[in-house]
Amino acid sequence: MTRTLGVVMDPIEKINPKKDTTLVLLLAAQQQGWQLMYMEQSWLAIENGEATASMAPLEVYDDPESWFKLDERRQEPLASLDAIIMRKDPPFDSEYIYTTYILEAAERLGTLVVNKPQSLRDCNEKVFATLFPECSPPLLVSRDPKQLKAFRQLHDDVVYKPLDGMGGTAVFRVRPDDPNLSVIIEMLTQHGQQTIMAQKFIPDISNGDKRILMVDGEPIPYCLARIPAKGELRGNLAAGGSGVVRPLSDRDRWIAAQIGPVLKDKGILFAGLDVIGDYLTEINITSPTCAREINREQDTDIGGKLMDAIAKRLS
Repeated sequence: MTRTLGVVMDPIEKINPKKDTTLVLLLAAQQQGWQLMYMEQSWLAIENGEATASMAPLEVYDDPESWFKLDERRQEPLASLDAIIMRKDPPFDSEYIYTTYILEAAERLGTLVVNKPQSLRDCNEKVFATLFPECSPPLLVSRDPKQLKAFRQLHDDVVYKPLDGMGGTAVFRVRPDDPNLSVIIEMLTQHGQQTIMAQKFIPDISNGDKRILMVDGEPIPYCLARIPAKGELRGNLAAGGSGVVRPLSDRDRWIAAQIGPVLKDKGILFAGLDVIGDYLTEINITSPTCAREINREQDTDIGGKLMDAIAKRLS
């Protein structure tokens, strides 16, 4: 029996097919015989209590010049789908939250949503990491300027960043002699009105910000170390970093072992751990990336593993 997989994503014609992780997942699903249905965030609705969407049958191709074909859209209940993968990129704003409500309505009728809508709402990617203090560097989540300044005084070299940022945006390193401490805190907290995170600076960032992909609580055995460009703090590929595929270290595997059971318990089948040196810094669950880069160098079949995990949950 053919199963149907829906995908909620950014406009497919605008993705970069050479590196897009969502395309990797869809190619794997199609290879395993899934029928694909494509949706954009604005196509979802709740009508008389029923979650519906204007959805289009989708075919995908591993071709950087022509990677998809869409058939005519039709209005269907979301519950007609066996599973849905939510791959809409941040920002995590009010519209993102409303989308999780719609997906949750389908989930209540038996459709498997990956990742679980409640967990998408509950698990802020930076605050979620604070559940694992044994894995994390010294950190502070606060909007109190006095607390944030005291943290810098205690740890000398620190990083400040917003809780809702992505791609390394608005990340600041503050050294002991930096005269911009006050203005950075004022800007990020909007004069004490917005909560941010402070972390002790980890010098190992020069060796890369490692993205470890987790499928159903288990780590892929290779990670992508994102190396900062010369003169840069951030290793994010979106900020100009370069990626190097590496095997997981013993410490990486230990960190993954602490987090994996919690991910499974929360219905988070696909996640990306960000690890610098020996420390967990973030847990990405909204739209983890880097599968294409890792698959390209190692026979990891990340998309196939995720589809196997989804099929296991359905059966």
